[in-house]
Amino acid sequence: MAKSSAKKTTTTKAPAKKTAAKKAAPKKAAAPKTALEIPDSSGIRHIAIAGNIGAGKTTLTRALAKHYGWQPHFEDVENNPYLYDFYSDMPRWAFNLQIYFLNSRFRQILDIQQGASTVIQDRTIYEDAQIFAPNLHAMGLMSTRDFQNYTEIFNTLTGLISPPDLLIYLRASIPALVNQIQKRGREYEDNLRLDYLRRLNEYYEAWISKYKSGKILIIDIETYNFAEKPEDLGEVINMVNRELFGLF
Repeated sequence: MAKSSAKKTTTTKAPAKKTAAKKAAPKKAAAPKTALEIPDSSGIRHIAIAGNIGAGKTTLTRALAKHYGWQPHFEDVENNPYLYDFYSDMPRWAFNLQIYFLNSRFRQILDIQQGASTVIQDRTIYEDAQIFAPNLHAMGLMSTRDFQNYTEIFNTLTGLISPPDLLIYLRASIPALVNQIQKRGREYEDNLRLDYLRRLNEYYEAWISKYKSGKILIIDIETYNFAEKPEDLGEVINMVNRELFGLF
């Protein structure tokens, strides 16, 4: 009888262990989400990064695209048929270059608005008309006739699109820009003049001070070295989270 009792005790305990295991499962499922899982970009279509030449737009575009799983759209530099000619002879090629960029970015935005993915864009269509074309005209590198024609085309095209959900502006001093440009060593940028960069910076600051089309986040690249310091990139991500998702 003792042996029979021992067998019954063993049989009775086994189901109890299974029951305990089943009860523990819901606790694991209810564990809090990690920081990477919190942001939901499903309602966001378009994030754009603006900034002067050498500000780090492409670097930040890659970093944020990787972090959030967004689709990056980069400025078409390598395949641009006018860029090398422009830096060699600005008055001759200024209008051609600006029209090429305008068309390229307009097509990008159409793709963004018609697609289902969240896209982060390296440089905006607004910079062409608010920064580069006016600067070229003011410096005598684009004729008044070409500038007026360009502006009319820009106004027509931008009437068909929406502004980005968030505009990120990378603010930088001239020394910081020159340092970045020298680091990346693009041959066609060797002839960039300091007065050209300086005037671009002035146009950028004037444009940003009046920007009212949507949310804007200003990042000083000398305060946040997101290209080389992971902790600074983390701070930038926190700022983006606050603007887009109201987090942290």
